[in-house]
Amino acid sequence: AQLVESGGGLVQAGGSLRLSCVVSGGVFNAYAMTWFRQPPGKEREFVSTISSGGDSTRYAPSVEGRFTISRANAKNTVYLQMNSLKPDDMAVYYCAAKVGYHGPSRWGDYDYWGQGTQVTVSS
Repeated sequence: AQLVESGGGLVQAGGSLRLSCVVSGGVFNAYAMTWFRQPPGKEREFVSTISSGGDSTRYAPSVEGRFTISRANAKNTVYLQMNSLKPDDMAVYYCAAKVGYHGPSRWGDYDYWGQGTQVTVSS
């Protein structure tokens, strides 16, 4: 499968962005989908995951209540709505897919990765 992220950009602190990740060449509704991010000079970290059925979600404590993950299986797309953005949210955001119901928190456990989209938050 191929994953392509979009929607990143420059936003002021307190603003919002919606990231999208389109999956092609695979069976989208067989994948748990997850967003990771890699801040400058830091390790890649888990942000949020949604089950293959879309009925279960999980968030990192740092984004809980501000970010919302969703998926549209008919469009082979997973979204990440990011509100109340902070400078600490600045990172390259990656989506990842893993065959199965739930998505693990370790990026190394995933089957497919996107190329990433840059999110820059100005203070």
